Amino acid sequence: MLEAAFWGLVGGIALLIGAWLEFAARPRRRIVAYVMAFGSGVLISAVAYDLTAEAFDLGGGDAVGIGLAAGAIVYAGLSTLIDRRGAGGEEQAIGRGLALGALLDGVPESAAIGITLTGGGAVSIAFVTAVFLSNLPEAISASSELERAGAGRRSILAIWVAIALASAVAAALGYEWLGGGSEDIQAATKSFAGGAILAMLATEMMPEAFEESGKSATVGLATVLGFALAAFLTAIA
Repeated sequence: MLEAAFWGLVGGIALLIGAWLEFAARPRRRIVAYVMAFGSGVLISAVAYDLTAEAFDLGGGDAVGIGLAAGAIVYAGLSTLIDRRGAGGEEQAIGRGLALGALLDGVPESAAIGITLTGGGAVSIAFVTAVFLSNLPEAISASSELERAGAGRRSILAIWVAIALASAVAAALGYEWLGGGSEDIQAATKSFAGGAILAMLATEMMPEAFEESGKSATVGLATVLGFALAAFLTAIA
């Protein structure tokens, strides 16, 4: 259980590192755009190989379809609700959306990490790496947008600390509770994470990466490179 919590926390720590990089180094917007594009590719690979494919093997197409749809619906619904009730302009809306995405994909992802450790299984280093790499640009961009909208650094860091701790708890609970559950429940958990990730990518990370790069087609190359790296790590794991 503690091992599961540790690996869940590793992925979440990337959020704090990303915020620190934004506050300390102030990377150029174009650089952040390419990091986000690369992270998008990493996440697409994680959804394809580490979440959806494994979920299909566990529970079949029905569990995967329900989980993907549920993850996307929950993300879209909460994102819309936050946008309608929030204030602070476009920057804060984007920052809230990315933070919400980090929470909604991070918690099920971490639960999935915990599930992989049940029965003496080994953690998927490729999956943990994918989560870590994808969290960095999310945190950099969201921290930048929230700070531009007037949020204080302490409150921004508090958001990432809370999500990192939630990820650790989710991994531990995934190990303790979901690992012994039915294959359908495990499949639904993994595919739920995939649905939330894909919805977040389509509405937040990829559109923003394209805009912030100056609408450069080379962000597509960065996305493919991220996908290729994550796929390679999955293959050798």
